[in-house]
Amino acid sequence: MKFFTVIKNIWSIKELRERILFTLALLMIYRVGTWVVLPGVVPKALKNYGGDNTTGDLLGLVNTFTGGAFDNAAIFALGVMPYITASIIVQLLGFAIPYFQKLQTQEGESGRKKLNQITRVLTIAIALVQAGGYLQMVRSMPGAVSPNILDGLFWFSNLIILTAGTIFCMWLGERITDKGIGNGISLIIQAGIIARLPQAFVFEFQNLFGDNRIFLFIVEMIAFFVIVMLTVLVIQGVRRIPLQFAKRMVGRTGSSMPQASARDYLPLKVNSAGVMPIIFAQALMFLPATAISYFSGSGAANTGRIQVFNDIYSLGYNVAFFLLIVVFTYVYTALMINPTNYSEHLKRSNAFIPGVKPGESTAEYIDTIMTRITLPGAIFLGILGILPSIAATMGVNQQFALFFGGTTLLIMVGVALDTLQVIESYLLTSKYDGLIKSGRIQGRSTQGVQVGQPQ
Repeated sequence: MKFFTVIKNIWSIKELRERILFTLALLMIYRVGTWVVLPGVVPKALKNYGGDNTTGDLLGLVNTFTGGAFDNAAIFALGVMPYITASIIVQLLGFAIPYFQKLQTQEGESGRKKLNQITRVLTIAIALVQAGGYLQMVRSMPGAVSPNILDGLFWFSNLIILTAGTIFCMWLGERITDKGIGNGISLIIQAGIIARLPQAFVFEFQNLFGDNRIFLFIVEMIAFFVIVMLTVLVIQGVRRIPLQFAKRMVGRTGSSMPQASARDYLPLKVNSAGVMPIIFAQALMFLPATAISYFSGSGAANTGRIQVFNDIYSLGYNVAFFLLIVVFTYVYTALMINPTNYSEHLKRSNAFIPGVKPGESTAEYIDTIMTRITLPGAIFLGILGILPSIAATMGVNQQFALFFGGTTLLIMVGVALDTLQVIESYLLTSKYDGLIKSGRIQGRSTQGVQVGQPQ
């Protein structure tokens, strides 16, 4: 009854109802586009070729993010991945180049508009390059391209269509962000991931049920549930540093009042880096595949050594992948969290940490706490990154094993929490009960005192 009451309350809020319906409509348009095949491509040949492919490589991961559009050679085959790549590049440039850093931190709304424009132009360039590589891969499949279409026309038209498809997906994401609910780009990626989940779930159930191993299927479901719950705990986990605010005299009464809100803590997230360490580590681990293509003619000894780090089920791959995730977690956290900025913001707000001197001592204290809480978060991310390989090695179907961890699970859980947080804020604003009886749902955004951001 509680569930139906919450649904009724959500539906009774006009603005929230309109935003949800608008989001669902645009997501449906995106899903339709994942089945519209490029001109000149033979879908039957693609299906026959893709039947023997595994999901344990980069292409399988990209196909999961696009909801099957990659294997279908659809107009949305590239999805929003070029936009994600461009956003990461622009974000990293902000750490290395003063011009981009100035746009991010000093120029406010005008700076953000310039960065958005740069990101869009870079997205087009990346989409054109990736579209060319994708079309070359499609052409390499036997019978995948119709012999009735001219080669030049096939290349020119589909380069334009794939790039336009990426730009359209990016536009859909921006519309969802502005007039829908939640982060549109993340919701589009999540829609693609969830679209593949039922198929993987049913395939795993049929395999185990057919072999009379239904108990093993139950164990897998319990393990999957536990992993999801642990992921939620890590995403929401924060280390709260208590704060005190200097008081000032008001009139002649001698009364005092704080200069800040009642939220008197500084939250430091256990996983401040989010999914980025896994993405960076994944990109580096697929470099051996490129190296193999160059050393393929240099003898089996050279390719054999490199191939060890291209096999996701090998011990060498998983050890290297785990270590890279841990290292990138610390690196990305150091780039995103600047203890000196925290200290300066607290000083400007007349706030201080009890028992710690303002200024350099505060920065050192925050840096020490951040280093300590990042270690368990980095180890958890590392384990989460190699869990799909571990699950597949233990007999879980590769399609279903992909959801046991890594980027896929982090995106699903993180976006779900963000969306529920938005819905709960609408419910509480409209004087309804929240989604849970006690506490508040927290997404991936920082809670409490927003350092460097307006209150």
